[in-house]
Amino acid sequence: MINKINTENAPKAIGPYSQAIEVETLIITSGELPINPKSGKIETNNISDQTKQSLENVKAILEVKGRSMSDIIKTTVFLSDIKEFAEMNEVYNKYFSDPYPARSCFQVAALPMDAKVEIEVICGK
Repeated sequence: MINKINTENAPKAIGPYSQAIEVETLIITSGELPINPKSGKIETNNISDQTKQSLENVKAILEVKGRSMSDIIKTTVFLSDIKEFAEMNEVYNKYFSDPYPARSCFQVAALPMDAKVEIEVICGK
């Protein structure tokens, strides 16, 4: 059975997709942009602040189902500029501990709303 996950503590979907889907013991999030869920806007152009907001959005989605960042088994990070990898990674590292989730990171041509980062995760239990 597939269950839709939705919370007001993370940005609403800006298209035909769910914030996250739960299938058996997995939660798979959509890519989380650095949108402040209260304002509906990206409030900073700083990669560190944007990374923090994206991860806070992921955290809010997982908390709806009683999960935490330590339950994440895989992340995918999309950056508009790979030169900002070190700054993103510094913030990212504050949200995870050993054993770290598997991760892929890519530079992409552009992200919605001119974001600098988008992060999606797979959470196990």
